[in-house]
Amino acid sequence: MSIYSEVCLNKIYNIMTPKVQSILSYIGILWLVAYFGGKQERNDLSRYHLKQGLGLWIIAVIFNIVLYIVVMTVPFLAAILSAVSIIFLILMIFGIINAANEIKKPLPVIGKMFEGKFDFIG
Repeated sequence: MSIYSEVCLNKIYNIMTPKVQSILSYIGILWLVAYFGGKQERNDLSRYHLKQGLGLWIIAVIFNIVLYIVVMTVPFLAAILSAVSIIFLILMIFGIINAANEIKKPLPVIGKMFEGKFDFIG
């Protein structure tokens, strides 16, 4: 490993506080950055939000797959069902606000499903 890559990794590890991990865990693919980049600094707060963020992402992916299938079979429902997907953006914002305020509060409607799940995040 080169000195440059070691310096970059050290900077990432220094930035990746539990609060930053918690916030990034709700932003789609950045969940991976929070998960892999902050293992040394992980605490209960960051683990909680990593679980909530992963659960939100999984539900959003499943919803979008189902949405795609429904829209392909019944095209006139596309506008209505696409508007429903804004709910995931709203849930993401709720999660980011809770993470920024360092509150362990489940996401509305779907958050309770993910408490106690995803044990690999421990």
